[in-house]
Amino acid sequence: MINVHSYESMGTFDGPGLRLVVFLQGCPFRCLYCANPDTIEIKGGTPTSSEEILQMAISQKAFFGKKGGITFSGGEPTLQAEALIPLLKDLKKNGIHICLDSNGGIWNEKIEELFSLTDLVLLDIKQFNLERHRTLTGRSNEQTLRTAFWLEKHEQPFWLRYVLVPGYSDSEEDIRSLGESLGKYKNIERVEILPYHRLGVHKYEAMGWEYQLKEVKENTPDQLVRAERLFREYFPNIVIN
Repeated sequence: MINVHSYESMGTFDGPGLRLVVFLQGCPFRCLYCANPDTIEIKGGTPTSSEEILQMAISQKAFFGKKGGITFSGGEPTLQAEALIPLLKDLKKNGIHICLDSNGGIWNEKIEELFSLTDLVLLDIKQFNLERHRTLTGRSNEQTLRTAFWLEKHEQPFWLRYVLVPGYSDSEEDIRSLGESLGKYKNIERVEILPYHRLGVHKYEAMGWEYQLKEVKENTPDQLVRAERLFREYFPNIVIN
C-alpha cells in the first residue's frame, strides 16, 4: 500500500503539461517554510493500493496530451520507494509520463531503482551552503548534491527547483556557488526559481505548530529579477514559478 496525503488533478505546476499530482505522506526534512507541514509526519495519510492510483492515472490519460502525466510529490516520495516501484512499472507499461518531485536527501538501492524508472526528476535543492541548508531544513545537503551528480552521471533528465527565501537562500554567494558546482550539468533541463510564500501559515496554526519565518516577507519583484540574472549566468533555461 502507498500512503497518500492528497491528490491534485490537472496540475500545471509540478512538471510539464497537465498532470495528476499525488502527494505522499512523510518527509525527513523539516523545512522552515514548508507549505505542506501536514505531510511531514510519517503517520497520517490514506493507505492506497497501487491499482487505485494506476486506474486514476489511466482515466485521466486523455487529458495529459503529449507532455502531461503523473507526478509523485509530498512530503518526500522516496520514503515509499519500495511500494512505488511496481506502480511506476505499470505506469510505464501504460505509456504514462512519470515525474518525481524529491529533495534527494536519502538514498538506497530501492531509491536508485525508483529514479531509474522516472522520466523526469524535479530535484529540490534548498540551499548550496551546508550550514545554511541545516538551518533551513534540519538536515545536511550532502546526499542531495550526490543525487544531482547521480542524475547527471546516468543521463537522467531533471529540473532543479530552488525556493528563494529572503535572508536564507537568496545571497549572491550561495547562488553563485550552486551555479559553479552544477552549471555544467547537461541533464538539467531547466531551473525553476520558486518565490517564497506564506500560503501554508494557516496550516501551522491549525496544527498548533509555530511558524518560524513569520518575520520573513515575500520576495519583491527586484529580488526575483536579481536572482534570475544570477542563475542565468550559469544555466540557460530559467523559469520563475
